[in-house]
Amino acid sequence: METDKTEIAFTTAGLTKVYGEGSATVHALRGVDLQIPQGELVVLLGASGSGKSTLLNILGGLDQPSSGQVSFFEQNLSRMDDADLTLYRRDHIGFVFQFYNLMPSLTARENVELVTEIAENPLSPEEALALVGLSERMDHFPAQLSGGEQQRVAIARAVAKQPRVLFCDEPTGALDSTSGRQVMEVLQQVNRELATTVVIITHAATIAGMADRVIHFADGQIRKIDLNDQKTLAQNLVW
Repeated sequence: METDKTEIAFTTAGLTKVYGEGSATVHALRGVDLQIPQGELVVLLGASGSGKSTLLNILGGLDQPSSGQVSFFEQNLSRMDDADLTLYRRDHIGFVFQFYNLMPSLTARENVELVTEIAENPLSPEEALALVGLSERMDHFPAQLSGGEQQRVAIARAVAKQPRVLFCDEPTGALDSTSGRQVMEVLQQVNRELATTVVIITHAATIAGMADRVIHFADGQIRKIDLNDQKTLAQNLVW
């Protein structure tokens, strides 16, 4: 699928993923051809089981396709071994999941420090937490934070190493509408201020309006792609 952008972050060609065999075979991806331009905010929209998370795992270097190719700029991820994929994830990719995976015995600042200690050119924990609006909460433990605040700490941890791409798998799935909108505002800000390519997986169609590109997924295939000329500000999303 052609784009009018000159720099493409991800390209997939004939991407498939098959789990199991015989009567238990599951075709999670069925020949996905896709380009994601660098610097966009992209939403992968579809029902549970449509293949969104499988695609994210392959793009993020957590899994390998059964067939087809996937590249990140000039790197062919399909040919990387586990060691190379580990370096790829460390150097270029940030992840945010539905559940925050914070260390309960560490403060917000200390949770972010876990990443900054191994990154090559990180933001400071203080900078990362300020970006997500938690400067006043950085010395609090996860149990002292709301769900939305914990998710924002998780985002700060992910962006502190300044990844080129941030993958978010149902980042508002466990949150109420107010907290979910705040998290979306932060992701939109990360995309805008850090020029990070942000890919959000969701089944919530309301989020689609804030994206540059909306990829509709069903049965392991792309059904259509919508481009938004006029993006909705996250703060104006109707939940």
